[in-house]
Amino acid sequence: MAALLLKEQGYEVIGVFMKNWEEVDEEGVCSADLDYRDVISVAHALDIPYYQLNFSKKYWDTVFAKCLEDFKAGFTPNPDILCNKEIKFKVFFEKALELGADYVATGHYCQHMHLENKHYLARGRDLEKDQSYFLYTMREKVLEKVLFPIGHLTKGEVRALAEGRGLVTAQKKDSTGICFIGKRDFREFLSRYISKKPGNFETLSGEIVGQHEGVFFYTIGQRRGLGIGGKKDAQEDAWFVTGKSLEKNVVYVAQGGSHPALYAETLIATEESWVGAQPIFPLHCTAKIRYRAPDVACTILEHRDGRLHILFDEPQKAITARQSIVFYRGDICLGGAIIVD
Repeated sequence: MAALLLKEQGYEVIGVFMKNWEEVDEEGVCSADLDYRDVISVAHALDIPYYQLNFSKKYWDTVFAKCLEDFKAGFTPNPDILCNKEIKFKVFFEKALELGADYVATGHYCQHMHLENKHYLARGRDLEKDQSYFLYTMREKVLEKVLFPIGHLTKGEVRALAEGRGLVTAQKKDSTGICFIGKRDFREFLSRYISKKPGNFETLSGEIVGQHEGVFFYTIGQRRGLGIGGKKDAQEDAWFVTGKSLEKNVVYVAQGGSHPALYAETLIATEESWVGAQPIFPLHCTAKIRYRAPDVACTILEHRDGRLHILFDEPQKAITARQSIVFYRGDICLGGAIIVD
């Protein structure tokens, strides 16, 4: 749909398909090959040229290998953010310019605002689908040459427009899950690369309440898939992961969704990245500590030794190391950083 809208606006559009992961399923089918068939169908329907680029080796080295290191260290990284940073808006972006393109356009649900000679990354109109969180590492000099043709539309409107124009992908299912895992079982996939190492689930007082399969497979705030009892839909009775110790091979849990161990008023982040110029601190803004989290008011108190110190107006639940905290002023995405503590 992004390609169609751009063509209708008078752009010369070239379709490019990135193959970043090579794997076949149990029936010998590669999902990338299925996606490429859709590329061909759409390109033929729009009468535009199309090409395929294979970045699988680069993706393995710069995205998957780094994420695997984090998983092995007991952290929970965000591969989609790293993919945007290292592949889509770096390797692919540079290749597109090398081939003579003036702009790179994608179907991300976010918007590019150009005000007073500055370029801003803004949320998509469809707040349920907004993807600005995943793009906070994009710098202004790259954003200048990026277009988001469907960012002003809702997903429903995009599907309706695609259907009205006869695109074969109009009713294609949404892509979900971690980019290289998709909708497969996360634990099963990760166990191909990291050996299971059973250990104890322990309460904060040291009581053993069950057995886990390896600290790598669990994340802070997780309540499903622990297998240690508690009523399935009772927040006050359910067990939640509150911490992990790789050295002791222990996953710490507490009972009840409002347990104090799940909450914190501050966090420390590093590897900061700002879309535009670095702001002046202290900075009052809102932030998301994970993709599906609501915006919350916060203050970045100080900036020293390459670290950001963030104080929240209200305690936040399940802050997770190696996830990203992304900062906003209204609908403008200012940038973000990686949570370390």
